[in-house]
Amino acid sequence: MATPARTPRLSPVLRSEDRVTPLELFFDLVFVLALTQCTALMAEDPTWGGLAKGLLLLGLMWWSWVGYAWLTSVVDPEEGLVRFAMFAAMAALLVVALCLPQAFGDRAVLFACAYGIVRFGQVLLLAAAGRDDPALLRSVGGLAGGTTLGVGLVIVGALVDDEGVRAAIWAFSLLLDMGEPYLFGSEGWKLVPRHFVERHGLIIIIALGESIVAIGVGAEAVDVDAGVVAAAVLGIAVAAALWWLYFDVVALVAERRLSNAAVGREQNEIARDSFSYLHFPMVAGIVLLALGLKKTLEHVEDPLETVPAVATLGGVGLYLLAHVAFRWRNVHRFSAARLLGAMVLAALIPVAVELPALATLGILAALLAALIAYETVHFAELRDKMRHQLAAGD
Repeated sequence: MATPARTPRLSPVLRSEDRVTPLELFFDLVFVLALTQCTALMAEDPTWGGLAKGLLLLGLMWWSWVGYAWLTSVVDPEEGLVRFAMFAAMAALLVVALCLPQAFGDRAVLFACAYGIVRFGQVLLLAAAGRDDPALLRSVGGLAGGTTLGVGLVIVGALVDDEGVRAAIWAFSLLLDMGEPYLFGSEGWKLVPRHFVERHGLIIIIALGESIVAIGVGAEAVDVDAGVVAAAVLGIAVAAALWWLYFDVVALVAERRLSNAAVGREQNEIARDSFSYLHFPMVAGIVLLALGLKKTLEHVEDPLETVPAVATLGGVGLYLLAHVAFRWRNVHRFSAARLLGAMVLAALIPVAVELPALATLGILAALLAALIAYETVHFAELRDKMRHQLAAGD
């Protein structure tokens, strides 16, 4: 007997499938622009202050995206009015991204108002989805309070003329926003584990894509000679290594851990810590690398300045440290190799400001290749089990 077709509904429909939908991928394309704008902002002002501003704005963008990752793990984004609400959120997020380069200038107020629309859109949709679920509604109530305070501070900061004060207010707003899940508990939230893991894996790919875009942007202002070609190839090698370090085993283990956790508080807290929190330094590290790649392609024969050198090596080091914490949170195992890799990268920063940028990029690629080779050989049996038995669901 044929299954009757579903009739369109206006009210939110709870998610029943674990795949990421085309609309979610479409939504994430706008986030790509936000990442690009953060990189461009730091590239225009490659100072410690410019770096801090770029990372602060990236944090605000990240927490906006995280909200919609949780939302679409509760409701089906392609059913009813949710589809149109997602389009509206995309439009608002696009305005936010367009304002990013001048968020500390003339477009601060427009940035803050559009940011508020993005944030409250998530709250309203979650409230509608939880109308018959008291536990979810309680959690949404806490989220609404935290969002109101956070967005209010962003608007207040936008009205302040002093850039330093504005940055401090926005940083405080982000700190309160990210701390809100601890204050109001996690019992009432809902998620689909496989969807949640896949959504965050895709955002890592999007961030890596931004690093590749940075290679192209950096090469635009120079002649494509042998040095630029070598730098581009090494840049791809570094991006591929970061992909390998995440997707070869880490993503599989994370999915299994989240799926096996008890539904409710345990599962929600793992999702919060491992994905909402610890994926931010991963994405931030990749964005910093993108800044370094852009500067490298612009001057392959010259040493990197201090800030781009820190962004290049420190960004990858931050990415590795986030993996160390990620592994500990999920399986309570310590990754000494990745911690050592991060420490070596930090120690290489004084060397990077003396060597040609191309040489620094070559050293980075070689170090990551050595790390991957070591882990592949040293953990061969465990890796085989994870990649085949866990992937097959045995």
